[in-house]
Amino acid sequence: MMPQPPPDPAVEDALVPVSALQHYLFCPRQCALIHIERIWAEDGATAEGRILHERVDHGKPDRRRGVRTVRGIALRSFVHGLAGKADAVEFAGAEPSPYPVEYKRGRPKAHRADEVQLCAQALCLEEMFGHPIAEGALFYGQTKKRMVVAFDAELRMLTMRTAAEVRAMIAENRTPAPRAMPGCKRCSLAEQCRPKRLEKPPPVQRWLAGQLAD
Repeated sequence: MMPQPPPDPAVEDALVPVSALQHYLFCPRQCALIHIERIWAEDGATAEGRILHERVDHGKPDRRRGVRTVRGIALRSFVHGLAGKADAVEFAGAEPSPYPVEYKRGRPKAHRADEVQLCAQALCLEEMFGHPIAEGALFYGQTKKRMVVAFDAELRMLTMRTAAEVRAMIAENRTPAPRAMPGCKRCSLAEQCRPKRLEKPPPVQRWLAGQLAD
């Protein structure tokens, strides 16, 4: 086997976190505040999620009923420009194919952000292991159940398109303007973002902005 060339630091630096895709689909501005401006604030929900992920990631590999589970696998895809860590990856059968399992504190959601994050992990694992991955699972803390996610063409296209949009936004160092949405009530960065105040600034601020624009 020919020795592989060392990784290009510039290419490595351009990889975006897999978690950024989930943030972006929830709110592009939240994604930019976290991954461009490096702003973070923790509330009860994010603390619970962090503790859950730490417990899973720090768990030791185990084997049950012919399934070997490896936790905290580092992920990387140069094709899709992604990097991150998988909560758990299961391997079963004589020629095991990776089966990613992502843990979430809440319950299944109406949007597909969690599914996209899981699919992004699968894209990384496919590139790393050279095996096609048909499905994975999301485990929700409130329901205590797994939700199987099929990595079909529609979800793969959504994931790849989201990855491209996130890479472009971060490369351009562009933070979207604030826009108040119902989800703002559940965002830990609501105080830093101040969507209602910044979306419609006070008259003096609007006048000053107009003067500076002239």
